[in-house]
Amino acid sequence: MSMYFDVGDETLWNPSSGAGRLFLRQVEVFEAELGLASGIGRGKEGGDPDTLEVDPAVYATFVRKLVAWHCRTGHSVILALSEGFVAAAVTLARRAGIDVEMPGTGSGSAWGDVRRDVQVPGGPRAASAAVVTALDTRAREMDRWMAR
Repeated sequence: MSMYFDVGDETLWNPSSGAGRLFLRQVEVFEAELGLASGIGRGKEGGDPDTLEVDPAVYATFVRKLVAWHCRTGHSVILALSEGFVAAAVTLARRAGIDVEMPGTGSGSAWGDVRRDVQVPGGPRAASAAVVTALDTRAREMDRWMAR
């Protein structure tokens, strides 16, 4: 069995059911974390649980905020836990024709909002440019791995 993530008549991703379910559970986690709907919902096939429709306008807002959130955190564990999901989310956005700009390292946004999560011990962290580069590289790799 497999799932379909569609925009209109175009399939963005056709993962196995296991990978699709895991992705959807992570979508729920990040919707809660960001306080924002993802735009991914049951599709046009009469509520078929294996067909998901992606609303490009809502998803664009979600994925842009997700990327900004990810690239601002300085917490190494949060980065490690979120990188794969964020990369998959970026890949879907790019396939949907959504421009997802990686934050510039000189924008002053590095290590911005995620202040409530303090890393202990507070050892050295990756530079913000390294985080942005790693995310973009992972998203490009994911594009090769994610079947349509």
